[in-house]
Amino acid sequence: MQFTSKQRAYLKSLAADLEPVFQIGKLSVTPEVTTAIEEAFNTHELIKITVLKNCPYDIKEVAVTVSERTRSDLVQVIGRKFVLYKPFKDDPKIILPKAKKNS
Repeated sequence: MQFTSKQRAYLKSLAADLEPVFQIGKLSVTPEVTTAIEEAFNTHELIKITVLKNCPYDIKEVAVTVSERTRSDLVQVIGRKFVLYKPFKDDPKIILPKAKKNS
């Protein structure tokens, strides 16, 4: 999903108060980590994840990999943390600001 700047800013503001739910370390993105993050999306639409210093991969690479594997959207990478968004299919709790239509 391509976010508008307002939508991204809104999600960033919501994520500012979140505590990281997962930590990715030296084993990087294992199938177990991916499964655990997917399960977390059953109860959360917005998730913050920390990449530990002992992770051998670039933080942005890890964020993109997790985003692709969990079919979620990468909101931001800041420092050693990144935020993912995946709306609930049936009843989304986070309502994004509407994108303006080009006329």
